Amino acid sequence: MPKTFPFPQDLLDAQVALHETRAAYEKYAKTLPWSAEPMPGWEGDKQLHSSYRSHKEDSPGYTEEQATEVRRFQDELRRLSAEVMTHPYWSTLSEDVVAARMALKHAHEHEPAEA
Repeated sequence: MPKTFPFPQDLLDAQVALHETRAAYEKYAKTLPWSAEPMPGWEGDKQLHSSYRSHKEDSPGYTEEQATEVRRFQDELRRLSAEVMTHPYWSTLSEDVVAARMALKHAHEHEPAEA
């Protein structure tokens, strides 16, 4: 059975917020053009023994609103990452720091279901 750690609630909350923000950013990023700057599309060479040709349509680039939202997500991810990584809890551990950091990433998966 994996070792459990007595994580403080604020650290657990920050880690969950980091997970949620990363998931929201990845979902948002899927809606964006493939290039942040306007770029011409391209078509790759035909692959051997296949009729498939890789290609990308022209990218209009990000709108100002999209670029602002990407920056907002990135700033929030940096802030939350720093909050988790520099939390005072880590200085209380003399060993198993790596195991504790790995356990924190999955701590929300083991929380009891609320009734």
